[in-house]
Amino acid sequence: MKKRSVTIHGHRTSISLEDPFWDSLNEIATKRGQSLASLITEIDKNRDGGLSSALRLFVFAELTQNDNG
Repeated sequence: MKKRSVTIHGHRTSISLEDPFWDSLNEIATKRGQSLASLITEIDKNRDGGLSSALRLFVFAELTQNDNG
């Protein structure tokens, strides 16, 4: 588990995720031509629960969508 600090909406926040999730988020951001902070901000705008959970669910959805499509 790695804790990283990112700026979302002008505020610093710490997020704890396992390495494979950080790796996947970085890969997705790169493929989209976004920074990691920009991608996390986008996910944050659309979340219902905690940010770490929203990031995990986002990665899961992206990976399963790519497998099916």
